[in-house]
Amino acid sequence: MTWTSTRDAFATAAEWFATTVAALDSAEPLGWDRPALGEWSRSDLVGHTVRALTTVEQYLDEGTTTSTATTIDYYRVVRSSRADPAAVAERGRQAGRDLGTDRPASVAVIVERVVAQVRDAGGDRRIAAPMGEWALAAYLPTRVFELTVHTIDLRVAAGLDLDPPAAASAEALRVLGLLVGDADPSSGDAPVLLRALTGRAALPSGWSVL
Repeated sequence: MTWTSTRDAFATAAEWFATTVAALDSAEPLGWDRPALGEWSRSDLVGHTVRALTTVEQYLDEGTTTSTATTIDYYRVVRSSRADPAAVAERGRQAGRDLGTDRPASVAVIVERVVAQVRDAGGDRRIAAPMGEWALAAYLPTRVFELTVHTIDLRVAAGLDLDPPAAASAEALRVLGLLVGDADPSSGDAPVLLRALTGRAALPSGWSVL
């Protein structure tokens, strides 16, 4: 994938997320407190997902970088320093509350602002995250993955059609491929994945490459 295609996939995923949040505002049965994913309500999950945008804005530095850290390196670092799940859940809830009562309008403003920032940046712009430094081109695919997967979660919860944009799907699947390829072959993951992804068996309930 090129920087241009990654940047465009991010814009497409972000806009699809904003469209979905607008649809949720009138999705039957109504209620932002209705269940969405695990312990998260619709509002909580929207809040968690919007952090895929606000973290870009928060970590984007004025300078450029020569960092060679890759997209998969990001997930390796996250795995090795995994945050407290309760803290992650609470950040999502708080981010949902911070959107206020007009969530579609708040999300639309954030999407427009962050997409414009990414559009005006080069792929070598520095991302200064708490867990390390990346070039924007290496970090942004992780945000496309988050936006696409969680927008699907939201649409499933609300009974909306699953029609992710092709560009967002392609980038998210590319990241998923990196995660599959990074599975530890000595851990027993390899046969589980090889059998499941070739249609020979289902993945165990709750199993994840993340």
